[in-house]
Amino acid sequence: MLVETAYALYLAITLAITVWVARTLSRNGEVFLIQCFGHNAELARSTNHLLVVGFYLVNIGFIALTLSLGQEPTTLAGAIRFLSAKVGLAVIVVGVMHFFNMGAIAHFGRTVEGWFAARPAVQPGA
Repeated sequence: MLVETAYALYLAITLAITVWVARTLSRNGEVFLIQCFGHNAELARSTNHLLVVGFYLVNIGFIALTLSLGQEPTTLAGAIRFLSAKVGLAVIVVGVMHFFNMGAIAHFGRTVEGWFAARPAVQPGA
């Protein structure tokens, strides 16, 4: 019963963290994306959604793969170590994903913003 409880807690904790981080980044990152994409809100929302989907896929895949890593706990102390190691690793991966995404957005956002700046201005009614 200890092993099943440890696995269930691992899944519940890491999936909750993943959902919370994805929602937080999505909600607060949209303003940043709008700025990066030349104030094109539709492009920013679309990109934001794609980033969230990719974030979920990578992190949930990682969480599922790490289920089989390490030794199963046999004591309460072992279960605590098991959970702390697995949850800690998942949190580090979520953090690395966040910094990777921010770097990529900053890099590609400047490129896209440059494209918008280089475009000739469209005159209303022209």
